[in-house]
Amino acid sequence: MSVGNAVKINNYHRPVDLLDIAQRGKGTDKTAGKDQAPFKQMFSQELAADREVTFSKHAAARLHSRGIEITGDMLAQLADAIDKAESKGSRETLVLTDDSAMVVSVENRTVITAFDRENLREGIVTSIDSAVIL
Repeated sequence: MSVGNAVKINNYHRPVDLLDIAQRGKGTDKTAGKDQAPFKQMFSQELAADREVTFSKHAAARLHSRGIEITGDMLAQLADAIDKAESKGSRETLVLTDDSAMVVSVENRTVITAFDRENLREGIVTSIDSAVIL
């Protein structure tokens, strides 16, 4: 559905103005474009803003104690993974990245706990009904 120059994407809370995002990604001169993020990254971050992912206190403590950093790009990928799991009817999913794993409540869009690569090898992950590999 189009609203002026904005395109409303169903299942999201606000219209996303693709033309505005594209213009921000281009820059106004040759040097401005080098400092700005590419369109794909900006678009993913814009969508992720509406698909907020939260972290439980336990997950935040695990991320900190295990030295796992969550970047804006990683949050966008995590939001995409939750969307995929939700579309398949998942309730609790394991999201695997190159160097970490997170158990996520799909319904609440909340990371419940997180593992680094070393801690993932030590145990077993229970109470999940799906896994998404990034």
